[in-house]
Amino acid sequence: MNIAQAVDELISASPFLEEALSEELINVSSLARKLQPDIERKLHKKVQSGAIVMAINRRPSGLSFRISKKIREFMQKLGDVIVRSDLRDYTFENSKDLIACNRQLMDEIGGEKEIFCTISQGVFETTLVVSNLLEMRIMDIYRKEKLLAQKTRLSSITIRLPESNTEVSGIYYFLLKNLAWSGINVCEVISTSNEVTFVVEEKDVHRAFSRLMDMKNL
Repeated sequence: MNIAQAVDELISASPFLEEALSEELINVSSLARKLQPDIERKLHKKVQSGAIVMAINRRPSGLSFRISKKIREFMQKLGDVIVRSDLRDYTFENSKDLIACNRQLMDEIGGEKEIFCTISQGVFETTLVVSNLLEMRIMDIYRKEKLLAQKTRLSSITIRLPESNTEVSGIYYFLLKNLAWSGINVCEVISTSNEVTFVVEEKDVHRAFSRLMDMKNL
């Protein structure tokens, strides 16, 4: 392994770093000094920071740059952005009766258009994100189930995606990265083929909405 290979391996392991480099957001000399100890450990010898700077500058634009260009074009095709407030979530341990509880809940609220309700079943647990109006019904229907966690004061932001979303790599990464860089904690991610919903705390929903709209207008 030489210096260029060591540099490429370290940078490629961090999508954040590679994209920031491609957009010239990082001081290359500072990055070289930061990478120097790791490169010296990989090569088992001392390396001059100037040689690392040269290796960084000679790197071709990585895959993340090409992906970012496609994603930016994709973002301009995003559909409606819908915000819902007054939500809460419940996480129950999976059991043999839980599916029946889910079915009962959906049967009861089937005709109530103003109600927000999503059910995500994992291997060991199931999470419900619902309108606050359903609190009493949830507690009644699921009274025999083991409640693992719950969170209140939540809002959701749903984005309609073009049908081509499955053909472009990194869509969710790009959306989540920008929310993370804005200091917004995403509590839940709910997706279907052509839409994605981010559940955030109520205090963050305005910033999250603004950030997503900024991405849509790239």
